[in-house]
Amino acid sequence: MANFLGIPAAASAHAGELDQMLVLVHWLMFVLFIGWGAFFVFVLVKFRRGANPNASYVGAKGKFAKSTEVAVALIEVILLVFYAIPAWAKRVTQFPSGSDAVVVRVVAEQFAWNIQYPGADGKFGRTDPKLVSADNPLGLDRKDPDAKDDVTTINQLNLPVGHPILVHLSSKDVIHSFGLYEMRIKQDAVPGLEMPVWFVPTVTTADMRTQLKNPTFEYEITCSQLCGLGHYRMRGFITVMSDADYQKWMAEQVKALTR
Repeated sequence: MANFLGIPAAASAHAGELDQMLVLVHWLMFVLFIGWGAFFVFVLVKFRRGANPNASYVGAKGKFAKSTEVAVALIEVILLVFYAIPAWAKRVTQFPSGSDAVVVRVVAEQFAWNIQYPGADGKFGRTDPKLVSADNPLGLDRKDPDAKDDVTTINQLNLPVGHPILVHLSSKDVIHSFGLYEMRIKQDAVPGLEMPVWFVPTVTTADMRTQLKNPTFEYEITCSQLCGLGHYRMRGFITVMSDADYQKWMAEQVKALTR
């Protein structure tokens, strides 16, 4: 059903749960659509002018309509209480911790995604708005000891498969929307706030290309807010790789900083 709805291929650990909830909601909407459509036709026929030449000001009465309304409301409560709220609660209260998690900062701006990795020490270096420039969009202070091994990229987020990813999301200017559709992630980036969002990628970019039979496929970072006239240019990419390839890439980036 999820594929039939045109949902992008799932590539994160929590995607199946969200897809199941979405499918249940669509089934409910489908039943309501058929039910209300049939009721509309029934009313047109039963209360046509030929069968009812004189208007009735009392109206039709019966328990069926009220029972149907109660049943629909009950189903909606079940979807909300037993599916939506627990799924949301797990995303906002159970953040990953420990050495297994990969923590990154993503700072949105018109019109790019600036990404900062803490390096081998696991500590983010100090940033200062006064240091922001064309070649240092994050304003990273390289004189800070914690910043010496920090890796920065623009519009390119590299991640290891199977590891929890914790993104600290913020914005330099206006509200942006951090959307990773295959990961089932969407979170607004608000100026002045740091919004945490996390997921576990389960399919590498190479495997997804094979699965979709599309050798040019890329996981995209999209902005779903109309954040300015250049909004269409705000596109980033995620490369999900094996843990060994990720460690190799990170080592190469840190080594380049010391040259």
